[in-house]
Amino acid sequence: MAALPTVRWGIVATGMISSWFVEDILLERQDAKVEHVIQAIGSSKLEKGQEFKNTFCPEQNPRIYGSYEEVYSDADVNIVYIGTPHGYHYRDCMQAIAAGKNVLCEKSLTINAKQAKEIFDAARAKNVYVAEAMWLRHRPLFRELGRLLHQEKVIGDVTRIFSDFASGVDIESLPPTSRYRDLTLGAGSLLDIGVYALTYTLLALEGDAPGRSELPRILAAQSHEAGIETTTSAIFYYPSTGRQGITTCTTKTFGPPGEVFAVIHGTNGFIEIEGTAPSIPLAFTVYAKQSGIPERVYFPKESFQGKRYEFPNFGRGFVWEAENTALDVLNGRKESAIVPWAESIHIMEIMDEIRRQGNTVYPGE
Repeated sequence: MAALPTVRWGIVATGMISSWFVEDILLERQDAKVEHVIQAIGSSKLEKGQEFKNTFCPEQNPRIYGSYEEVYSDADVNIVYIGTPHGYHYRDCMQAIAAGKNVLCEKSLTINAKQAKEIFDAARAKNVYVAEAMWLRHRPLFRELGRLLHQEKVIGDVTRIFSDFASGVDIESLPPTSRYRDLTLGAGSLLDIGVYALTYTLLALEGDAPGRSELPRILAAQSHEAGIETTTSAIFYYPSTGRQGITTCTTKTFGPPGEVFAVIHGTNGFIEIEGTAPSIPLAFTVYAKQSGIPERVYFPKESFQGKRYEFPNFGRGFVWEAENTALDVLNGRKESAIVPWAESIHIMEIMDEIRRQGNTVYPGE
């Protein structure tokens, strides 16, 4: 068997999301197309980097750095994974790009559309790869949902969608430095979790063709607690199609795990989507008029057991995002076909308008 091509990752930041990403990409998989190597880890302190290595990638032998800049300057790093809070993404992406590195940066890519455009302009000038790490779009279940909606048209023409993400956080109990409370870090429910509910809305109402030019008409409201946006509700209307949607998100309460969090209606039926959270869809059910029999779709099929789901060899679901990114870079691409630059800008522009109407402003805007 021929050896797999190798991609060497530089991990920037040692928080929870970085740990999930690293654990997932190092899983042994029979269908793997790429060998992932953790080449470098950058942290604010060497001790934190070493602890991260010992805990989450003990079989690897990465270089441990006490700064992010040293990861960017490491000649053996092929791709930098940025797992810092939203408010630092612009800074970290621009520094990595300036060093000539390919970048996979966590969602939401930036605080606003202006920053996203500047990142992509810089990447174009340096001829490097940059992609927003919206793992939801890479998930096979999500991609199958898009195919059934817009190619197979299993529920006819889509007319509307309801989508929600609720994740309870006791903000007032957290220190001012928490990413849930610090506005300089991009605190707020919309950029953190609402972006997932919004992603389903765009898939349903705009189709599976990222980077559309039409901006919907939006009516939005936001609530704040201790100066932080905690709840967002937005209504979307597309004049060209007449499609409508309602998207909500909140950090004030938890949604029921494993229950329906989105419903898409069409002229010939509807689809219910469920999972442990909207970021981790586990199944959807198609109710089509012509069949009269609900059809349940889940992935992978062999792991489905009633309400219990397990993902052997797929971890939490970062493997598809990481592999697609690695293959893009290995093949000389400069942006992702699944999450292209135009798509990231488009969703940031929509969130900018929601925040404008909701009176949510971040420092420096």
